[in-house]
Amino acid sequence: MSIKNLLPGRLGFGTAPLGNMFRAIPDEEAAATVQAAWDHGVRYFDTAPFYGAGLSEIRLGEVLSGMPRDAYVLSTKVGRVILDEAEDPAARDLGEKGGLFEHGRPNKMVNDYSADATLRSIEDSLKRLRTDRLDIVWVHDVAQDFYGDEWLARYETARTGAFRVLDRLRDEGVIKAWGLGVNRVEPLEVTLDLEEPRPDAFLLAGRYTLLDHERALQRLLPAAAAQNVDIVVGGPYSSGVLAGGTHFEYQQAPAEIVAKVERIKALAARHGVGIKAAALQFSLAHPATAAAIPGATRPSRVAEDVAALAETVPAAFWTALREEGLIAANAPVPA
Repeated sequence: MSIKNLLPGRLGFGTAPLGNMFRAIPDEEAAATVQAAWDHGVRYFDTAPFYGAGLSEIRLGEVLSGMPRDAYVLSTKVGRVILDEAEDPAARDLGEKGGLFEHGRPNKMVNDYSADATLRSIEDSLKRLRTDRLDIVWVHDVAQDFYGDEWLARYETARTGAFRVLDRLRDEGVIKAWGLGVNRVEPLEVTLDLEEPRPDAFLLAGRYTLLDHERALQRLLPAAAAQNVDIVVGGPYSSGVLAGGTHFEYQQAPAEIVAKVERIKALAARHGVGIKAAALQFSLAHPATAAAIPGATRPSRVAEDVAALAETVPAAFWTALREEGLIAANAPVPA
């Protein structure tokens, strides 16, 4: 089913940064940022146990527990169970994402996509989030960037474990929707080819942005649209490099990416367009995309996102991007 009727708007709030991604964020700053999202009318919040070993969920729950539960949509993820015992956050094996949450909580994280672990993960998330229910649950990071050549084996565990549990919970009305939350298109393409279970949507991070969208355009997005499986776009600013930051793919941006961003910035300046507006509105222009969930750690960033979504971007700008080969010729752009 489509989740477009479930989501309260096209702009959500991604809380990975609240898990102390890249830097240690004071609790007060994290709380103020969530509050700013609420005050600006954002009513869809996405989190995960992975984000700081539960820190993001705890911080999000602190604020949202004071809001009417029926007034917002909440999603979190399964695939990692957080334990009470400690480990060195900087020493975790995170595949291509090494050191991503080295400033997070030291609680040990166990990768587990089995049925039992899925149920435990949901129960633990409910406690950290201080809520009695979840709306959407994503199966997290079952892809090459975390598991390399072993990703298909992990995927098979998820298919026979987490997928079936979430399918049942949705059918029973415990959750409203489920899908995969990944940084690669291949697991989503494989899932669309399955006869069962059937997901409702996908959370795809970093793969439908101004900087990286051609692979998703080839097969994934047309197939998802044909099957009425919506896409929530995570990381529309490509880990921050499209919003004034220095990270791409959660690491320092390489020179060729920086150069491409500068070319986009130059065109944006020539047409009087904010680069955040260009990035956000591009990610939302495809018919398969239901929402985008940029992250933030400062209240001012949320205000920028809201303004970026409302900004008028002239058609001539999108034409210029195409003419300079900065976006694919077949990529939909805002009307």
